[in-house]
Amino acid sequence: MVTVIKTGHSIHRILNYNENKVKEGVAVFMGAGNYPIDDANLAINIKLNRMLKQTALNENVTRNSVHISLNFDPSETSLSKEKLMAIAHTYMEKIGFGQQPYLVYQHHDAGHPHIHIVSIKVREDGSRIDTQNIGQNQSEIARKEIEISFGLVPADCHKRKQDYELTPVATSKVLYGRTPTKRAITNVLDVVLNQYKYTSLPELNAVLQQYNILADRGSENSRVFANKGLLYRILDQNGNKVGVPIKASDFYSKPTLKFLEEKFIQNEQRRKPHKLRVKNTIDLLLLSKKTVRLPELLERLEKEGIKAVLRQNTDGLLYGITYVDHRTKCVFNGSALGKQYSAKAIQERCGAESASQNKTTFRIKNSREGQRHGILKILF
Repeated sequence: MVTVIKTGHSIHRILNYNENKVKEGVAVFMGAGNYPIDDANLAINIKLNRMLKQTALNENVTRNSVHISLNFDPSETSLSKEKLMAIAHTYMEKIGFGQQPYLVYQHHDAGHPHIHIVSIKVREDGSRIDTQNIGQNQSEIARKEIEISFGLVPADCHKRKQDYELTPVATSKVLYGRTPTKRAITNVLDVVLNQYKYTSLPELNAVLQQYNILADRGSENSRVFANKGLLYRILDQNGNKVGVPIKASDFYSKPTLKFLEEKFIQNEQRRKPHKLRVKNTIDLLLLSKKTVRLPELLERLEKEGIKAVLRQNTDGLLYGITYVDHRTKCVFNGSALGKQYSAKAIQERCGAESASQNKTTFRIKNSREGQRHGILKILF
């Protein structure tokens, strides 16, 4: 069993997310904890008001809502409603939320069985439940004990957690006209925004574009740009924008520009310990042979878990490079690693002649080899 815990500012938003899943036919309401009415009689306004009244007891708790998902092994499809509810009740008790009001939903929109639990951080006496490090401490202990007592397939900690959290990205490459747009984008954003460490919108897009999604501020003269808005768009296989964009504020997680800018600041420190791995990997690959051409370098980087996203102008001239390290979930613009890792320096180190030295410019040609490595398209 893998657990994922998120806190938020709005119980409305979390509840509506789950209730909308029920309306869409991809989820069912399983039951509740610490509600004075039978589950069958719990209308949505009763579900909501019970929590709102309790959170109102302490207005200083701004992140007052809790959204938990318990994810089970794909082989555990036969888990009954009674067993899932027993697991939910036991889990909430063990992490210190046993006396809180909570709602349990089973979702059917992923490749593995899982349930969602909605609750709040304010107790009946108005005190606040501390959730800092709850995932590493109380939740991890509860997970191990529940796996044993309920005979569940054990989570292989980090590895299995990656399997569950990364699957939506790895297998749900958005194709316009074939996948429900908003849901497909949400699946990608839920993983990328929370797991990857990016410090700018271009760095974030270096990851998103690999799954045919773009975070778009619009042109500098647009109203969206002027109002600091953000749109999420689907890209076709050639990197062109298709379909109707969706505003960031329309998503449940509210991945707005303001939200991302806060992430940029946090990620600046979080990615520092992993910078050396990318630099050393590039240096070792370039030193391993007398001459390593750019396509070969890109291919060998990929084998080390690093995707190099090349940026070109309309004439095909290479002017930028961003490294996406999928192992450490860190994203670095070339210049952030140092001059030796910028687009110009990498061209020179790969044997391409620089424009300043020979009055020629390195171009990535539209060849089968270039397309094979994703060089021409930016998407790599």
